[in-house]
Amino acid sequence: MARLEDKVALITGAAAGIGRAAALLFAEEGAAVLVADRDVEAGADVVAEIEGDGGRALLVATDVAEPDDVAAAVGQCIAAFGGLDIVYNNAGGATPDDGKVTEIPLREFWRTMGVDLYGSFLTCRFTIPHLIERGGGAILNTTSIRAMKATQGADAYTAAKGGVLTLTKSLAQELAEHKIRVNAVAPGVVASERVLRMMGDVAADPLAQATPLGHGTPIEVARAALFLVSDEARWITGVILPVDGGAAAV
Repeated sequence: MARLEDKVALITGAAAGIGRAAALLFAEEGAAVLVADRDVEAGADVVAEIEGDGGRALLVATDVAEPDDVAAAVGQCIAAFGGLDIVYNNAGGATPDDGKVTEIPLREFWRTMGVDLYGSFLTCRFTIPHLIERGGGAILNTTSIRAMKATQGADAYTAAKGGVLTLTKSLAQELAEHKIRVNAVAPGVVASERVLRMMGDVAADPLAQATPLGHGTPIEVARAALFLVSDEARWITGVILPVDGGAAAV
């Protein structure tokens, strides 16, 4: 039996990178997938690939920092698939404008907070009632290696992902009585499309160079995500799982 048979998963930022890898993997394991992303062209490609392989998927154009967008995505997910079991808050990321506290443009700070922290907050806000109605489920957030150890050069992103980390632990306690598990993955340097566009040579990144196993790929994070949202992890909640090639241990 597939690991997510008869489950419904909502994945934000599912049009590319880790989110795309997770959407394809979750569908392969039996889940119906709601692809929530601003990039409708790339998102449509993900849906087409899932449906081409015999799976079920739906694209909803979504800016996770906009409450109306998130509410609409959740509503369409329930209408299309009849319920919700898994929420993967994957949308996020830094830009080249990030940097030191004294140098970051203020608009970049709020952009990062909006996508990385507020977006996760909103998605939880609108999905939790449906998970409770379902009798339980799994929420998986995306924090970062930068929230787990001291790093330099991305202070807005670090602050936002630190918020996601502590929100994960708080929600794990609040929602346990409803049989909702809340965990987070903390990726290190991952050679996703966005990171490659921003950084070029990932192997030259100082954080990647300090990582014992080097940089990773989206599917490696997606596989960890699959475990945490599956019933195999039904006794795991409040965990921040580094998927980082050993970077957090250095």
